[in-house]
Amino acid sequence: MAKNKVNIILMGPPGGGKGTQAKILQDRYGIIQLSTGDMLRAAVASGSEVGRQAKAVMEAGKLVSDELIIDMISQRIDQPDCQNGFILDGFPRTVPQAEALDRMLAEKGLKLAFAIEIRVPDDYIVERITGRFSCAKCGAGYHDKFQKPKKDGVCDVCGGTEFIRRADDNAETVKKRLDAYHAQTAPIIPYYGGKSILRVVDGTQSIDQVTGQLVGIVDSALVS
Repeated sequence: MAKNKVNIILMGPPGGGKGTQAKILQDRYGIIQLSTGDMLRAAVASGSEVGRQAKAVMEAGKLVSDELIIDMISQRIDQPDCQNGFILDGFPRTVPQAEALDRMLAEKGLKLAFAIEIRVPDDYIVERITGRFSCAKCGAGYHDKFQKPKKDGVCDVCGGTEFIRRADDNAETVKKRLDAYHAQTAPIIPYYGGKSILRVVDGTQSIDQVTGQLVGIVDSALVS
């Protein structure tokens, strides 16, 4: 468990392992992973004032404003489960959002410890995502290169012989998602670099190696 509050932004491309690593850090340190998408759905479901405003905006087919998202994050990080800190996933995506987040945290006497980018080259991501497939019967996941069934054509878990691939796990769709990611995150990398809190982790390594680098970064915040 974290003795000090450790507030982190975790950035990384789709398929780069960000979600896996956020969950590992959450379990290790008790710092909560906060996805803006999940928070929006929870706020709408709760019927809170912020949730009602967000629902009205979304039902009108519009994008939820930065101000509303900041209000939502502000309320969420006041909850008891965020007492050790948080890992913000999927926000900010623009410099104005980053600036608004900094202002909101400063008003609470908080700040970000790090903005961590899990950096993975595009060709790695395309290979990772396009090679994924799963057992049609039990859902166990496999990969053409990195995680083949022990016996070709037979699921290790349930013995099923039918496998499926997601329709959007194709190179064209993946490249579009990567283009969108780079367009969104490119401006905020130098923003956090200028504040000296940007850290870059090599996401081409194994899951354990990436975790090791992230743990080193978080531990440095706890002893500072």
